[in-house]
Formats: sequence, structure tokens, C-alpha cells
Amino acid sequence: MTFTAATEELDTSECLALLREAPVGRLAVIVHDRPEIFPVNHAVHHGSVVFRTSTGTKLYSALGQPVAFEADGYDSTTRRAWSVVVSGTAHEVKQLHDVLKAMELPVFPWEIGPKPHFVRIDPISITGRRFEVHGGLDLPTGGPE
Repeated sequence: MTFTAATEELDTSECLALLREAPVGRLAVIVHDRPEIFPVNHAVHHGSVVFRTSTGTKLYSALGQPVAFEADGYDSTTRRAWSVVVSGTAHEVKQLHDVLKAMELPVFPWEIGPKPHFVRIDPISITGRRFEVHGGLDLPTGGPE
């Protein structure tokens, strides 16, 4: 079995396609001068990432601030992993017609309770890469041990 160290840089359209298929991603924000990461389910809409949230730390730390959103995945048949990072600014979706469109997106909260706020990350950059995982055939679904 031959392994290659080649890393494939992904273009924006491939990154967005992978994000559309990812069931969950991670939102990185700064809270009291420290980085915090929150898992969120999301949708890709017109080249941006949209998620729902309740009132609280995640919402207040993200709005109007630089944020990063990351999702990744692993294909056991090809032994290749991928990672996509969206960097940008988070804004609450407030215009009525935008809220109505956001309500049609497949963004359903996993945690019980109201999630009335839709947040859109307007990307400044979208980067991604795909690479072969050494020992990928034996990699457990939970990731490296």
C-alpha cells in the first residue's frame, strides 16, 4: 500500500459542496478574550453559512464580530479526509423576507428549546483541503486515538 503526502487544496465551490453535506460544524468566537468553540448544525445559502441559535453567549459573541466556522469529514472508502474553514463576520438575519427564506433552510436545532435567531456568516475567505489519512482503513469513526 502506497501513501502520498499530497494535500489537495479545494476551490470555493468544492468547499461549499462539502459544507452542504456536513451534518455539523464548529463556530469559533472570542468570549472574554478567550477562544470558544460551539457545535452548530448549519446550511449553506448563497455562498454563506447560516445557523440558528438561542439568546446567549454564542449569539452575543458572534454578532458583528470576526468568526470562523469549520467542518470536516472522512470517506472510509477512499481513506481521504477533508476540512473546510469559513472566516468572516457574523450578522443576525433580521429583514422579514430574509428571515422567511432562512426558515425554509434545513437548519433544525438538535438541542431542545427555542432557537429564534438566524445568524449568517458573510465569508471573507473560504478555504479547504483534502488529504489521504495514513492508516485510514483502520481509523475508527470517532477519529484518531
